[in-house]
Amino acid sequence: MLVPLHEIAHARAGDKGDTSTLSVFPYRDEHYPDLVRELTVEAVRRHLGARVRGEVLRYELPNLCALQFVCRQSLDGGVTTSLALDAHGKGLGSRLLSLEIELSPSSRPR
Repeated sequence: MLVPLHEIAHARAGDKGDTSTLSVFPYRDEHYPDLVRELTVEAVRRHLGARVRGEVLRYELPNLCALQFVCRQSLDGGVTTSLALDAHGKGLGSRLLSLEIELSPSSRPR
């Protein structure tokens, strides 16, 4: 069952220079294994496309049931130097939440 990420999780974003940090938290802890399985570096890079020109790193935070992605070269040089309408990390976080992921049978709604 494919669902948009925003149906099972929310995101927080931060930015520093040309690097955006995206953290994803499931609404329910039982969805964390789905996030770990589906939100790979490759899936995030593919979904965010050309917005991220540098390295993408993923950190697993199991005690918080969270994943954090550090996206380098993703803010057109930085918030204060970019001519983009929304060069902040929150724009990338919102875009990431539109990614569709596969839910495992055990975490699907009944």
